[in-house]
Amino acid sequence: QLVESGGGLVQAGGSLRLSCAASRRTLSGATMGWFRQAPGKEREFVASIVWSAGSTVYADSVKGRFTISRDNTKNTVYLQMNSLKPEDTAVYYCHANFGLSDAWGQGTLVTVSS
Repeated sequence: QLVESGGGLVQAGGSLRLSCAASRRTLSGATMGWFRQAPGKEREFVASIVWSAGSTVYADSVKGRFTISRDNTKNTVYLQMNSLKPEDTAVYYCHANFGLSDAWGQGTLVTVSS
């Protein structure tokens, strides 16, 4: 089970940090990711992190502004979002890829006002 938090309303140029807490005993071997879905658009990839290695991948649209990280002690992955733009407005979903299975969080709404 994945539970996201941290969404909200922020002005353009502001920051938010999203959290995704996993109830699974261990995330070793998993790739954790963030996706987003704006109104009327398809869900798109934002960022991912390989839990064990810490290696990260970002969508071009968020490179240099967003940072994905994880806390091994809390089984939690974060998405630090800086320099937010109105086009970042979306429901953000946490995703866990365990190889043979995956899981999605319920989503958290981020609204960036201009």
